Amino acid sequence: MTKASLIEFPDRIETPRLYIRPCMPGDGSDVFRAIADSRSELKPWLPFARKEQTLEEVEAGVRESFADFIKKTDIRLHIYLKETDEFIGSTGLHRIDWDVPKVEIGYWLNSRHTKKGYMVEAVKALTHFALHDLSCQRVEIRCDERNTSSRRVPEKLGFLLEGTFRHDHLDEKGTDARDTCVYSFVPEDLPD
Repeated sequence: MTKASLIEFPDRIETPRLYIRPCMPGDGSDVFRAIADSRSELKPWLPFARKEQTLEEVEAGVRESFADFIKKTDIRLHIYLKETDEFIGSTGLHRIDWDVPKVEIGYWLNSRHTKKGYMVEAVKALTHFALHDLSCQRVEIRCDERNTSSRRVPEKLGFLLEGTFRHDHLDEKGTDARDTCVYSFVPEDLPD
């Protein structure tokens, strides 16, 4: 088996309106602004949005993610509008198991860019890439059962809702147990 860190990854993955590229040192200011713009919308679903971070902390997180990308232990990707090169959100391949291989796609958008189909477009391209270029046997998406916007992405793309993990994580206050929906897409789900 190929050592994970030697797996080739393109400089960018393109869609009709977007390009998706690995996170890079220096991306912290764009990420910091997008989180600040969207904190109230992201806070119920994403732990990183619950803690006020400084620009330096966000940049440090980007650099740690870049190191993970080099090792291919986690692949954080940033999403940009082709027309303007504006950073609009993040996605990536997480919980990677190169032995199967399988990945989980995570995602979030700056709330100024929601409801335009960007995330469906990005996740569709990333799913195709994982199945075709990385030969993944399984692509997962997990999200809070209450997060209807996030759930719409795999549902629109034909992912199968395999089940719900009951009391799988805590809510944003850290007090109430919440349920997680688990969606999957495997090569057999591809249209002929």
